[in-house]
This record gives sequence, C-alpha cells and structure tokens, in this order.
Amino acid sequence: MTLLPIHIIAGAIGIVSGAVALCALKGATLHRKSGMVFVFAMLLMSSSAVVLAMMKLNRGNVMGGGLAFYMVTTALLTTRRRVAGVEWFDIAVMLLGLAVTITACTFGIMALHSDRGNLDGYSPPLYFIFGTIGLLSLVGDIRMMLARGLQGRRRITRHLWRMCFGMFIATGSFFLGQSKHFPQQLRILPLLMILAISPLLFMFYWLLRLKFTKRHTLKGDVVVRETREAMRQTIAV
Repeated sequence: MTLLPIHIIAGAIGIVSGAVALCALKGATLHRKSGMVFVFAMLLMSSSAVVLAMMKLNRGNVMGGGLAFYMVTTALLTTRRRVAGVEWFDIAVMLLGLAVTITACTFGIMALHSDRGNLDGYSPPLYFIFGTIGLLSLVGDIRMMLARGLQGRRRITRHLWRMCFGMFIATGSFFLGQSKHFPQQLRILPLLMILAISPLLFMFYWLLRLKFTKRHTLKGDVVVRETREAMRQTIAV
C-alpha cells in the first residue's frame, strides 16, 4: 500500500522538524522554516492516517488523525490571518472542529455501550478526552470570531498550544503506539513516555515563559508577520 510509506515518512519528518521548531529561538528563521516543514508534514501525516484508519476500520486513529489535522491547521491560520476580522477559512475550520468533536464523543458513547467495553481497541475515556479537547478548541474558535481576531499574547498562546498538542498526537502515536515494533533494547517505558509527552512539556514551558515575560508579548505581532511571510515564500517555492 503506497499510502502507508507516505504516512510513515511524513510522520518522521513532522516529529524531527517539530522538535527543531520547539527548541529554536521563537521568531527566528530556523523556527519559521522548520515550523512550516512541520505543518506540511503533519497535515500529510494526519490526513493519510484518517484514510488508512477508515480503510482498516480503526476509529481511534480516525479521531486522532482528524484532531491533529484540525489543531495544526488552526495553529497555522492563527499566524497568517489578519489582525482583525473573520475570514471564510475561520468558519471552515470551526466546522471541522465541530465534526471532530461530535465524532469523538459519538465514538466514546459507542465504546461505552460495546460488549467489550471498547471501540476498535480504545477505551471510552480516550475518545471523551479527545472530544473534550476538540470542544475546548471549538469554544476558542468561537471566541476568536466574536472578538474578530486575536492579538499579541493571546494569539501566540493559541498558536503555541495547538501546534504542541498536534505534535503530541504524533509523538504519542509513535513512541507509545508503535513501541512494539522497536528493538527490545529500546523498549524502555519511562524513556518512551518522556519522549511521547515532550511536546506538552515544551508547551507548558513556553506558556509559562510567555505569561511571566514581556518580550514575547511585545514581539507577538512581529513574529506573526514574519511567520506569515515565511509561509508565503515556502508556498512560492
């Protein structure tokens, strides 16, 4: 199946480029370029995951891939949208978030009523957790549209946590979900757990740094404009 190698390669590129973007100086060229590679790799990885999961009837991966696609897309659009106003793509991704949330909750209810107590091997809490994440993100989309955009610290916060959570879905799926394929010497659960949740650790670090320092707040719109320009240049190439 040609789609599986594409999914694996895109996932590997996404994890590596995402790690570079997390460690790089925010707003610097390395951060912007690696961030764009991460976005395109994640969109390809998550969309291919949904297709593969639908073919194999793995509804857990349908949910995970759909949520990752939604989170990364909204994080990207946060950096390229105008400072004020509501665009058509804001409504489009909000509807995508609504679909992901309803799907996750529906799968959770199906898992609850299943004789085996799970759905395609995934327990109800997992579906409801991702459904809750989707719902909170959806509320954030609505609030952003009602405010006709975000600026400064709030804009960076939205971009940061959604990118990091999207990457967490990828690292969790790889380091924990695929650990059975690793050599026996590498199946060290504490190490794999740390690698899996590392995007969340970085997320909390940068959110705290953003909260207690003024530097990122003052440069927020400058970083957004530079990221938007980097995206235009990448697409042009």
